[in-house]
Amino acid sequence: MSTLHSTTNPAVEQELNRQVANWTLLYTKLHNFHWYVKGNHFFTLHAKFEELYDAAAGYLDEIAERLLAIGGKPVATMKEMLETATLKEAAGSETADQMVAAVIGDFETLTSELKQAMEKAEEAGDQATSDLLLGIRRELDKQIWMLNAYLGK
Repeated sequence: MSTLHSTTNPAVEQELNRQVANWTLLYTKLHNFHWYVKGNHFFTLHAKFEELYDAAAGYLDEIAERLLAIGGKPVATMKEMLETATLKEAAGSETADQMVAAVIGDFETLTSELKQAMEKAEEAGDQATSDLLLGIRRELDKQIWMLNAYLGK
């Protein structure tokens, strides 16, 4: 068999699928913010949200491919995504600052869930998955810091 493991650890698969679902939802949410942001900081935030949804697409693909490589099955329908995700969709009426605050909140949720997923991967002896998630977590920590600075926090 070409996969690294014939069957993945169910706890690791569950954690990675939560990440797949959340990054899919966040990808769409960031597009919403990119399209609908208004105000004095339009140009700054329009570009930032595009940068973030491009990064989200990359993380989504890396995590789903890792899940496939270890014998798991990523969730792949919108129904499964919405049932699995812990993040919430955009309301559609957020101000620019509310959009930034929502992204910060989502990134904070993701960093917490990434930590949990890393622990499950390490318990399963899957250091490569843990390392992948650590890299994503490190980037999110940096984005949280920058977005908080934008809000003056």
